[in-house]
Amino acid sequence: MISANLSAVFYLVSGILFILALRGLSSPDTSRQGNFFGIAGMIIAITVTFLSVGNFSNSLIYVFVFLILGGAFGSFIAFKIPMTAMPELVAGFHSLVGLAAVFVAIAAFLSPSVFNLGTSGNIKLASLIEMSIGAAVGAITFSGSIIAFLKLRGIMSGAPITFSGQHFINLFLGLGILVLIFYLCKNQSTNIFWTVILISFLIGVLLIIPIGGADMPVVISMLNSYSGWAAAGIGFTLENTALIITGALVGSSGAILSYIMCKAMNRSFFSVILGGFGAEASSEVSKDKKDQKPVKNGNAEDAAFLMKNASSVIIVPGYGMAVAQAQHALREMVDKLKKNDIKVTYAIHPVAGRMPGHMNVLLAEANVPYDEVFELEDINNDFANADVAFVIGANDVTNPVAKTDPKSPIFGMPVLDVEKSKSVLFVKRSLSPGYAGIDNELFYKDNTLMLFADAKKMTEDIVKNLD
Repeated sequence: MISANLSAVFYLVSGILFILALRGLSSPDTSRQGNFFGIAGMIIAITVTFLSVGNFSNSLIYVFVFLILGGAFGSFIAFKIPMTAMPELVAGFHSLVGLAAVFVAIAAFLSPSVFNLGTSGNIKLASLIEMSIGAAVGAITFSGSIIAFLKLRGIMSGAPITFSGQHFINLFLGLGILVLIFYLCKNQSTNIFWTVILISFLIGVLLIIPIGGADMPVVISMLNSYSGWAAAGIGFTLENTALIITGALVGSSGAILSYIMCKAMNRSFFSVILGGFGAEASSEVSKDKKDQKPVKNGNAEDAAFLMKNASSVIIVPGYGMAVAQAQHALREMVDKLKKNDIKVTYAIHPVAGRMPGHMNVLLAEANVPYDEVFELEDINNDFANADVAFVIGANDVTNPVAKTDPKSPIFGMPVLDVEKSKSVLFVKRSLSPGYAGIDNELFYKDNTLMLFADAKKMTEDIVKNLD
């Protein structure tokens, strides 16, 4: 056992390490260092927690068994899960954090004396409020993350699922939870406590199903924020400084990231939460365009010829590149272009992929130099001077309709000005719409050459033709 004061000091140290971890993860150059800070902070927090708890020798074996199982499972995931599945994995992890908060709240409510919160039916008011809110947010995070996982995995349609009166039902259920928590504080009824949790699970589902695929990166960061606030709420209940600090850091950083993503998309945070982005599926007009407008179809030899005769090429990666695991082949192609004194840069849209930073992580995995990767606002003006824009698997983030059609569900969202390049090489399997469910006008531009193929195979074929 260590004293409460010493525990507080070590928890503070772990909190500082977590802050340094977030700071390190904000840049690819310092991300590895940030990970080490986070690992060190977590080791300190877990060790202090063990030393702070009294005699629990009877259950110690169970603690170690589950630690080993969890560590083994996490290690297996780290080695086996491909980067294409990382967005689903993150959503899955968010769900586990939310569920853990619910379980801790249930344990604290059913056995308050173990946590020094009072006795059953006579729990401290502040603790009851904290555990109720923590359980509600945790339940919303769990069910919402499960829906996000199903959408990302393709098990559930990525299109918004809406019905009449949906927002009023959500508002009614939200107010209902607040009323139930008020009555729970008055009579501490077990039935009311379980009702709060069940309604919260339902709200999590109803909040996420109307959100379209194009908003999924914002949803991922939003759920990350929810999981943090749930952990912080339970931290107050347990009077655990480390949990409060960690939860607040995750919650605030997730909220800030959600705000940044919304700003980058020219969207309000509340409009995303209320759902409906990308609600219009491919219309009949879009289908007519596919049937009537001509599309220039090319091959790897055509693409290689255009790029060999270019002085500057801008690469625009998207989720199609991630699915095909084409980042390494892409790096090989770029290396050959640079040997011919061709300037090559990468343009990253804030919501390219299925989670914030998805494309950056994939390019870093292929050892793409960080100074060649630029965000939308830093490179968008360069497309007008580029000879070739090589779009590999991106779709909605290059769609010019976002700037021209007020009726489009992505109207107003900043997109990469790919169409301003002299030539556009668009690698895609088909003319199918993007995750937002709308046709891409870029397919039919006079300067666009469509390369219909798997992204990795097409890139490898282009590499062969660059010799």
